[in-house]
Amino acid sequence: MEQDQQRPYFFFSYARRDFEAEDAFVNQFYNDLRDELGRLVGTGVPVEELAYRDTEQLRLGDEWAEKLATMLGRSRTMIALYSPAYFTSLYCGKEWTAFRGRCRRHHEDTGELIPALVPVLWEPVAPGELADEVTKIQWAQPDMGEAYARYGLRALLRTAQSEAYEQVVRVVAERVRDAAARRLGELPEFDLGAVRGYFPPPPAPETAFSSPGMVRLFIAAGRASEAAAEGGSYAGGWYGARPWHWAPYHPPTHPPLAARAQQVITAAGHITTLEEVENGLGGKLDQAREDSQVSILLVDPWVAGGERYRAALREYDDQNHPVTGVMVPTGSTDPVDGPERDALWAGVRDVFRRNWLRRSDLEHLFRVKVSRESFENDLTIMVTVAQNKLMDDNLDWGDDGGDAFGFGGVPAMPGLAIPAGPPGPRQGPPPRPGPGRRDLPHQSRGKDDAVPLRGDEQDDH
Repeated sequence: MEQDQQRPYFFFSYARRDFEAEDAFVNQFYNDLRDELGRLVGTGVPVEELAYRDTEQLRLGDEWAEKLATMLGRSRTMIALYSPAYFTSLYCGKEWTAFRGRCRRHHEDTGELIPALVPVLWEPVAPGELADEVTKIQWAQPDMGEAYARYGLRALLRTAQSEAYEQVVRVVAERVRDAAARRLGELPEFDLGAVRGYFPPPPAPETAFSSPGMVRLFIAAGRASEAAAEGGSYAGGWYGARPWHWAPYHPPTHPPLAARAQQVITAAGHITTLEEVENGLGGKLDQAREDSQVSILLVDPWVAGGERYRAALREYDDQNHPVTGVMVPTGSTDPVDGPERDALWAGVRDVFRRNWLRRSDLEHLFRVKVSRESFENDLTIMVTVAQNKLMDDNLDWGDDGGDAFGFGGVPAMPGLAIPAGPPGPRQGPPPRPGPGRRDLPHQSRGKDDAVPLRGDEQDDH
């Protein structure tokens, strides 16, 4: 096939320092992964369509940055070989950011979230060396083995743990195959050199943000009069004269859910507004996003499908609102099984037909059956994710698409990140297997102890 028509199954993103230090091992993993993927997808796929790596396929006279950008825009997935060198590499940061942005643009355009960015832990990385955006993507799973999660793939090769190594290769190849089958949208031509990568992180600003972020709360909930009209049949909690009096969690009945939500957000130093869900909701959410505000919908499952709210909530569900979160609590007295429970959540599923599929997404922007115990933490995470997406929206591609992946000079938005909640109990350091041991990447969203890196500006990959 013609070189410029390639859509490889994976783009191989790696730090050149790792290749130069352990070229035999990096080569072995690349070749083994490509061979295993070829076995999975069938022998009829040409080898040049299985994988793309610059050292192997850049030809004399090629414009290397332009060629890398083209293949980042066309490859079906990207393998990111995580290591300390990877996160100090300027061009690894550009590659990672460009491909991450491509996945997010596909999600915004289609509503489909494809896990096409596939991290592989080559060598453990200290938590402080990870950009916040990196920690949002899971880099390991149980069937990859404990040794891989603790020490990385390079250690398995160096210590000849062939069975554990081959298992990781199989899992990664399967993830590539499955993600590639879902056809990530291609990215138009862009200048890779102009991309502002998530890493290495820039120097900290001289002055901290002082302006609070705005979080708009919209509530859809029952009223006491409606519950009484139905013979008190509502099981959704205590109701009052207005929807923001709704208190689904018992005991206690107070404060109402809307007040609890405002307490969580204002305690983090931010401003909230509160209004009822009504027709024209989609336009209000669009305006909030344009005004650099995020929105949260608090929805009572007992009235979600009722006449008062159904049209407005379906309007939200039919549109794309990437910086809006939805929380649907389960009350302390809601049925836990039986036909009444099934009917309750079937009604919610009918209203949120598209977003129901996102209820377990890692993005955490659509949550149903939220318990009293998890409400505050879930809300904090939801607002944080929405605000980070809003910041990316403003920084990365702008209104006309001309700022895609960091082009132009859009200023950072003030007050668009709130803490992810109080830290858990601090544990002692894990046992170290030997000198030079580094901690593993960690997956929590709170990174108060992160130490900014200073990357080598001369690093070309």
